[in-house]
Amino acid sequence: METMDLLNHTDTVNELLARYGVKFGIYKNNVFKEQLFPFDAIPRVIEKSEFDYLEKGLKQRVVALNLFLKDIYGEKRIVKDKVVPEDFIFASSGYMVECEGVVPPKGIFSHISGIDLVKGKDNQWYILEDNLRVPSGASYPMIARDLCRRSSPKTFHDARLEDNRNYASLLRRTMDNVNAGGHTVILTPGRFNAAYFEHSYLAEQTGAHLVNGSELIVEDDKLYFITASGKHERVGAVYRRISDEYLDPMNFNPESLIGIPHIYDVFRKGNVALLNAPGNGVADDKGIYYFVPKMVKYYLGEEPILNNAPTYLPFYEEDMKYVLDKFDSLVLKDVAEAGGYGVVFGNKMSKEQKDNFINLLKAEPRRFIAQEVLISRIWTLWKMGKQFLVKQI
Repeated sequence: METMDLLNHTDTVNELLARYGVKFGIYKNNVFKEQLFPFDAIPRVIEKSEFDYLEKGLKQRVVALNLFLKDIYGEKRIVKDKVVPEDFIFASSGYMVECEGVVPPKGIFSHISGIDLVKGKDNQWYILEDNLRVPSGASYPMIARDLCRRSSPKTFHDARLEDNRNYASLLRRTMDNVNAGGHTVILTPGRFNAAYFEHSYLAEQTGAHLVNGSELIVEDDKLYFITASGKHERVGAVYRRISDEYLDPMNFNPESLIGIPHIYDVFRKGNVALLNAPGNGVADDKGIYYFVPKMVKYYLGEEPILNNAPTYLPFYEEDMKYVLDKFDSLVLKDVAEAGGYGVVFGNKMSKEQKDNFINLLKAEPRRFIAQEVLISRIWTLWKMGKQFLVKQI
């Protein structure tokens, strides 16, 4: 780092994050826990050339995934041509038959994509998974960077850093690009949701209305926002932070109390844009992840720029044998889970847990993938000639 000034202000930034109520929630052992967002002043430095490489690779991947979604809910050429097995499509919990034949405004399925990356000890970047349903987390680096600027302007004056302050305008432009006519809104389940801070922050930064399901209504195949005065005003784009199954009780889960009846019918007729489109879960299923490099070649005729982490599908006999032989050195993931859930490490299990898991794996091989454990780099940090921290980043 060119200056230690920001490092010296770590406590200040964390105090400001607490004052602004920057929180997120996680479930652990079926217990919901809300906690403050922890800030660490020591950054992962990415050179511009490396960032440009990542940007190019991520764009390529997201374009291929969008083409896959359009194909799967349309002609299914990739299945007919036996690039992706049929079993992996229709057995996926993310595949939604209600989305068959439905093309979103401008043909865009995944407007906001969350792609997990890791840099291994070999100095190579790998993609761990794709998140195309309701990816979350953009607000945290936005507000953290803003508070860093306030706490340590010297750091940003002295160092040449990429500016992330245009994210809100990019998001707004993305929403406006597909708007079918009317207001742009961010749909939240409410203030008790684990990511409510993000919902409110993004609404403030983009100038979109922050609404819950009770403030939206469908009339004559169009979606309307109910104002404080009771007036109904047209909505053209909804950045929804509600899972597919709870979005519309008339089309999906009938027990949903947070969705909007018939909103999917309005979407199906092209009268409102939903960001992201329902049904995207079939593309970020971890079993489908295995095939994304093949999608890039199939749809774009290009070699993938970014590689998947070394991944094995127990669905295939050869891969199952490898997983059982190397079980203790692998990480196992439930293909339907996201956000860090459904992940177990072979070397962390007791003998009983391992035996039970292997039996489950043999009974339901389509349900899991296995990956090599990618260990990130270890950095030793020095200050005034003295080692003061060893950190894995």
